[in-house]
Amino acid sequence: MTTNSKQQAVIYCRISDPGQTGLESQEQRCRKYASAKDYEVAAIFYDKFTGGADFMKREGMVDLLKFLDDNPQNSYVVIFDDLKRYARNTYFHLGLRIEMEKRNATRECLNFNFENTPEGRFNETINAAVSELDRETIARQSRQKTISRLERGFSVISRPPVGLKYVKARGGGMVLVHDEPNASIIAEALEGYASGRFVSQAEVARFLESHPSFPKHYQAGKRMERKVADILRQPLYAGYVGSKKLGVSLRDGQHEGLISKATFQKIKERMEGRAAAPARKDLHRDFPLRGAVNCAGCGNHLTASWSKGSKKHYAYYLCQTRDCDHYGKSIPRAKIEGQFEELLNDIQPSRNLVKTMFGMCRVYREMKIGRAEANKKALEAQMQETEDQIGKLVNRIVEASNDRAISAIENKIGELEQKKLILAEKASKSTQEAPTLNDNLELAWAFLANPYNIWQKGVFDLKRLVLKLVLSEPLAYDRFEGYRTPRTALVFSALGGNSGQNFPDLGNGGR
Repeated sequence: MTTNSKQQAVIYCRISDPGQTGLESQEQRCRKYASAKDYEVAAIFYDKFTGGADFMKREGMVDLLKFLDDNPQNSYVVIFDDLKRYARNTYFHLGLRIEMEKRNATRECLNFNFENTPEGRFNETINAAVSELDRETIARQSRQKTISRLERGFSVISRPPVGLKYVKARGGGMVLVHDEPNASIIAEALEGYASGRFVSQAEVARFLESHPSFPKHYQAGKRMERKVADILRQPLYAGYVGSKKLGVSLRDGQHEGLISKATFQKIKERMEGRAAAPARKDLHRDFPLRGAVNCAGCGNHLTASWSKGSKKHYAYYLCQTRDCDHYGKSIPRAKIEGQFEELLNDIQPSRNLVKTMFGMCRVYREMKIGRAEANKKALEAQMQETEDQIGKLVNRIVEASNDRAISAIENKIGELEQKKLILAEKASKSTQEAPTLNDNLELAWAFLANPYNIWQKGVFDLKRLVLKLVLSEPLAYDRFEGYRTPRTALVFSALGGNSGQNFPDLGNGGR
């Protein structure tokens, strides 16, 4: 200290969780203490650090020690609000005491009196040990409660993933529910990746970014792609809960998932490279007929592209086969797609055959119900077989003495438990009440009655679906004559649209 100056002091404030409050109140109490002692506060250091272990991992404490090193001419008093704010680990408490003594700093606490005597040091060590015991006891109790909630099927993560949110459960605590509209967006992304609609994780990222309601703090680029990987691996979306860190294997949660467990398994297999995406990569959304229309001259697919004019860009379809008479001859997109819409508008079934169609579907529905019952029995048999395998593995754990063998058996049991959950889900779905015949046919008839209306919705994926369902083979197109006679799918040929074909004799199928 310099002559005729006040005692210099620094204040240290710490909370154990960034979400907590209390730094301001700690500072206020320490300032009041310094004022009563007539100390001059030279600096204040803050920490928001979980746990009470290594003080060298606390940024605020590291800065405090560096401040003392940079000002060796002063013997500072280090003030803190509570002994537990200083350290809650005996080893590090004593280590920090040594570091303070090296720097000629005096420690003062609002609720503990430090004494540089054998009795005082002993008392300090006992208090540090009590703080450590208190911290570890609280941590153990918290861990036990967390494991208990997981085992009962409740999520324990503090911040749920996008598409899910917490609400108060009827029996107490919190339970996850769907958070719309992001729940539906995430579900579509997951289903799309599992089915191959999205070939890569980058496509999933672009799909998510295209929705205005999706959180904007998931920025584009590598960070977003990493977030997509986390979304695809998130078991909560499949109705699972569990924690490898806490030793709780995946199990059925109390919340409703966004996707089925079977879909989640498909995603897992795709990410592990055991399943390939069936979707094509060359279907550009600006040209929905690409791949569905052939050149009438050579029989090869027409390609499509944008052409730059003097004032704007123009969309064309064209043949790229060099030895074809139509090679390089552009066909305006509006022309070829407009003629297709006219053709599509003519494809309608005859209304007098609706009863026959309903009769066929009724027979099919009855067959499907019978198959569902048989499928349920088969799934129950598989579940029982899986349960038997788990029982045998549990007996092997009791007999095993090698840690590696026990770990391998536990992992196998975890895999079988997940398999059993997937089988249970499938069995449950097979026993759900079958929808009425009208419910089954409503969407199908809306399409069959007029596929042109579906096409007019303007959604690229719906247009591709119409092409797959209506056409039995690609259309042939001549740039002078237009479309050749199309071969429609069997259902439209059988239902006798405006093509004039007769409906085949179905015998008793319409009863």
